[in-house]
Amino acid sequence: MYEKVETQIDQLTEDMKNDLMDMLKIPALGPDNDGDGEMEKAEFLMDLIKDFGFHKIERYDAPDPRVSSGKRPNIVATIEGEIDKSVVILAHMDIVPEGDLDQWDTDPYDPVYKDGKIYGRGSEDNGQEIIAALYAAKALVKTGVKPYYNLKVAIVSDEETGSKYGAKHILDEGAVKEGDLIVVPDHSEKNGKLIEVVEKAGLWVKITCRGKQGHAAMPGGTINANRAMAEYQYKVDTQLKKEFESVTNELFSNPSSTFEPTKREKNVPNVNTVPGKEVQYFDCRIIPEVDISEVKSIFEGIGKKMESEYSARFEVEYNRESEAPPGTPVDSEVVIKLSEAVEKVTGYKPKPVGIGGGTVAALFRREGLPAVVWCSNHNMAHQPNEYALLDNIVRDCKVFCALVLED
Repeated sequence: MYEKVETQIDQLTEDMKNDLMDMLKIPALGPDNDGDGEMEKAEFLMDLIKDFGFHKIERYDAPDPRVSSGKRPNIVATIEGEIDKSVVILAHMDIVPEGDLDQWDTDPYDPVYKDGKIYGRGSEDNGQEIIAALYAAKALVKTGVKPYYNLKVAIVSDEETGSKYGAKHILDEGAVKEGDLIVVPDHSEKNGKLIEVVEKAGLWVKITCRGKQGHAAMPGGTINANRAMAEYQYKVDTQLKKEFESVTNELFSNPSSTFEPTKREKNVPNVNTVPGKEVQYFDCRIIPEVDISEVKSIFEGIGKKMESEYSARFEVEYNRESEAPPGTPVDSEVVIKLSEAVEKVTGYKPKPVGIGGGTVAALFRREGLPAVVWCSNHNMAHQPNEYALLDNIVRDCKVFCALVLED
């Protein structure tokens, strides 16, 4: 059966390319990214798949008064299989802004096909997987092959800015059920050799140091927030590494937790003024073996200690905090079946891994639903000159079909 479907997918390659290019002409920016949402792209997709042969096409739109339609659309389209269990392929419509246009060689919303690559914002992240999943269904229908599992393609909004109006909404609405095999095709490497089964917790820390501003020529009457923050950063950085660098999890390519000082807000505009306020951020990616509360205690404890040393005040805030849920077991059905499907199509067996970034899969894992993150990509997400490789779309389409078919 698979060979028949594989041949059909090859025959649909040009259609996949053209449909992706048409879809990429439609921006789909959420309101948090100064856009008007995903409704136009959703309507394009609804029209595209009306003749694909889906047994059921459902909408789970989430109310959002910030967009002109008042709704953030979510599409769930199903091909029925032989058993009452679904493989759920969950991809997202929304994109990130194009960024500095000077860094693009082409118009990000006027897609270009060149040397096997489709250039445009949202091409790899996550347009290629929307098309791959939808065409997996179309290939099954055109060949008359009934899958063993139901194939459920979920195309959601709001992945780039929190998933409240997307994956979380359809989960709350019961669109995904216990026992389903959940695949989020939004991370891997260029040959799809990695299956993400666990992720690190995320903690974004904002530290504000308040001193006393004054003239740099008369520092005796000032409290230099810049100097205090520099020492704070050094002490926190040193203590975090001392406490947690030796705690490791080998599923991750970087097996330790990471604690990176990143953004600093602008202070005084002139050289000859001692700044009275400094704002520093840390991006922390924490393996499941490390307790987030222990990380917080270092940020807060060093701040309190330094207040007495510098007469400066330190305020610690947590702009984003996401506990890492338990990972998907490497011997779970979804990992085993996906590994077999990838090996069937590509000839190599993918490796279960952990990643440092947060993914939509965490939403499902928190509900006790095993989920994996997998696709074939070139890690072009959010970059200028983003592209999707047509070969990756075709390969992933074949993997999705192999995944829902019985051996």
